[in-house]
Amino acid sequence: MTSSKRSITIKGHRTSVSVEGEFWEALAEIAGEDGTSVAKLVERIDETRGQKSLSAAIRAFVLVRARGT
Repeated sequence: MTSSKRSITIKGHRTSVSVEGEFWEALAEIAGEDGTSVAKLVERIDETRGQKSLSAAIRAFVLVRARGT
């Protein structure tokens, strides 16, 4: 797996996030299921991530969704 860096706007601020391509693909699928955009989904993840880095929070979010918990 190779990391892919993308710029995303969260609450009006641009930030770069680096996660593996498979996670970006999973986020796009989840966003589609939830009827939202990847940017809005990442914004939701950011709001609840606590002390984790945004990249780690994205990975954890995808894992939780994959497990159905």
